[in-house]
Amino acid sequence: MHRIGRPADPEVFPRFKRYIEHVEGDDLMASLDDALQRLVRSAEAVVQQHEEYRYALGKWSIKEVFQHLNDTERILAYRALRFSRNDATELPGFEEDEYVTHASTERRSLHDLVEEHRCIRQSTVLLFRSFSPGMLDRVGTASERAISVRALGWAIAGHALHHLHILEERYQRP
Repeated sequence: MHRIGRPADPEVFPRFKRYIEHVEGDDLMASLDDALQRLVRSAEAVVQQHEEYRYALGKWSIKEVFQHLNDTERILAYRALRFSRNDATELPGFEEDEYVTHASTERRSLHDLVEEHRCIRQSTVLLFRSFSPGMLDRVGTASERAISVRALGWAIAGHALHHLHILEERYQRP
């Protein structure tokens, strides 16, 4: 299996650059695994009574953050799949707050959401392992911005770490 290095600047649009900045190293597979392990440890530290905790009015609960991570990883991986197959269809963005609002996370436990995240991450890793170097270089348009397949993988890892930072900074002391 080939190592998937960091994307070059032109492969990434600004919003995703800030996510990728959270990722250390230059091996995507190791970074995806590291982000997963760190998220799992963070979730394991949350007591059940605090799963619905919000650090401010109008902010997501801890469970909603994990739901958002699950939804976003699925969407970014789907974009990577489409672009890797040379699909030139411009893909729309999505309203993350609407997704969270309609996800009914109150019916689920944090443990369930974390287990779902593990499965999604395993699927993401297998998907990116399947990409040839040429597929990783392919570029598509999502949210009216060009981005490479490689950059989407790094954005997935960085997006998770971005939210982990927020969880650690704002949610750990309810």
